[in-house]
Amino acid sequence: QVQLVESGGGLVQPGGSLRLSCAASGSGFSINVMGWYRQAPVKQRELAATITSGGSTNYADSVKGRFTISRDNAKNTVNLQMNSLKHEDTAVYYCNVRARVSDSWVDFASWGQGNHVTVSS
Repeated sequence: QVQLVESGGGLVQPGGSLRLSCAASGSGFSINVMGWYRQAPVKQRELAATITSGGSTNYADSVKGRFTISRDNAKNTVNLQMNSLKHEDTAVYYCNVRARVSDSWVDFASWGQGNHVTVSS
């Protein structure tokens, strides 16, 4: 099994920055994709940013140019640098990992508990 530990987040003023981090712990797996999905009040969960083990990134149009995702494959850690934050970025951010069981062709997904980000003046 994989456990995800999220850190960062909090309260920030519009235009400010926050950095989220997600670390996967456990054994017997290799990570293919890591990233964040977010869910704002009364809105559906949406992809914010993901990155593959090979470094390919995917961003929501609403965060392009403001968010930067990076990863450390050796540490099974992904970071999300969020700049120029807007009120609309307020949401619960969930770390997501897609991994493969070692010595198999079995893929699975794990989710973090959620990291609150509030952008408010």
